[in-house]
Amino acid sequence: MSKQYQMDMCSGSVLKKLLMFSLPLMASGVLQLLFNAADVIVVGKFAGDNSMGAVGSTSSLINLFTNLFVGLSVGANVVAARAHGANSASDMHDTVHTSMLLSLICGMVLAIVGFILAPEMLILMDATENLLPLAVTYLRIYFLGMPAMMVYNFGGAILRAVGDTKRPLYFLTAAGVINVLLNLLFVIVLKMDVAGVALATVISQCISAGLTVMCLIKDNTEIHLDIRKLRIRRRILFAVMRVGLPAGFQGTIFSLSNVVIQSSINSFGSDAIVSGNSAASSIEGFIYMAMNTFYQAAISFTGQHMGAKKYPRIPKIMASSLLCVTATGLILGWAAFLFGRPLLGIYSNSSIVVDAGMARLSVIATTYALCGMMDVMVGMLRGLGYSIMPMIVSLLGACGLRILWISTVFQIPEYHSPGTVYLSYPMSWGITLLVHIICYVVVWRRLKRRESGYFVKTEKSGIIK
Repeated sequence: MSKQYQMDMCSGSVLKKLLMFSLPLMASGVLQLLFNAADVIVVGKFAGDNSMGAVGSTSSLINLFTNLFVGLSVGANVVAARAHGANSASDMHDTVHTSMLLSLICGMVLAIVGFILAPEMLILMDATENLLPLAVTYLRIYFLGMPAMMVYNFGGAILRAVGDTKRPLYFLTAAGVINVLLNLLFVIVLKMDVAGVALATVISQCISAGLTVMCLIKDNTEIHLDIRKLRIRRRILFAVMRVGLPAGFQGTIFSLSNVVIQSSINSFGSDAIVSGNSAASSIEGFIYMAMNTFYQAAISFTGQHMGAKKYPRIPKIMASSLLCVTATGLILGWAAFLFGRPLLGIYSNSSIVVDAGMARLSVIATTYALCGMMDVMVGMLRGLGYSIMPMIVSLLGACGLRILWISTVFQIPEYHSPGTVYLSYPMSWGITLLVHIICYVVVWRRLKRRESGYFVKTEKSGIIK
């Protein structure tokens, strides 16, 4: 492949380049969620609300297991983006081969651990008796696809680092269409229930991973993958882990707090509330994925600019990313709320389930822009090379406050309701966002002091705009 899919992020209009990068990525994310939602919709319509609740109730647990390793792909993205910005072909070569081998190792670990611990973890989450057997079956089959998921995530991180968000879209589209077709075959025709949905997901993950690997193998640029040269380079591994481990740990803690939230919802002992919560969460996933593209853009753009030492453009990246993510969050969030009932009706024919879903959408969807803004600031800090700082802030802010809310306010009898659980989200997002902004200001001032020579030179020359 030529460089036709790559993007020079370090010149031209930041906003224009950001949108060119983000829109295919957004389409990929939305498509992925459409295919995931197909899982929930198919089992809800053709297998029943219990099956839908079983599939939906596993999402927080899946994220808990996977986020640590997916976070490492963030580290791979930052290291690769810096190598690309600095035009270092050798560093990029080492990053590609270290990252892809690391992805396979992580996926195999996840597959083994997740398969073994699935029943125990679901029990700890207070999964209802009706849902537990179905949830265990779904989860165990799902985890068999973890190696493929990790390979796709790390491969996609490499492609994003050089500005390529189009080819992952093509791969995901092909895999997703096959996923939907297999869902219909396994659930409707073969009556495999949740096992069929999980198996379809695993097969589609293998397809997307295979296409990504073939793309890297056939690429003739600095991101070319040679299977024979797969090995762990210690220097690259440490660089990836320095950014990726804190990012992954943060994602894991977030997922842990969401497990607490899911357990709180499960504690009401109502399958309708659990199913409504799952359906609303699935809808919100589309909003989050659309906003998350600007978090990923902030990481890749900032990383490339740091590698190229074009520091004065970084505030423009932040401003453009915040503008885009706020507009996206507000428009999609309120659209989801206003059209919530017909959207929830796609997942379930039960009016009780729809009412339970609307209770969640009214609180979370309408304030989701705060979450997007928070994530963008995290992306800026990680692109600048700071990963421990946003991890600590998120740990103490979003997650700590959320768990504190559940253990205090939620326990008061008059506030013991699903609505109180949902209020913990916007409260934690808003406070954590403010702290991340303060952290960015401190880091930016530190960078200006450290690289004062570059700022003086560029200001005098007027080269960087």
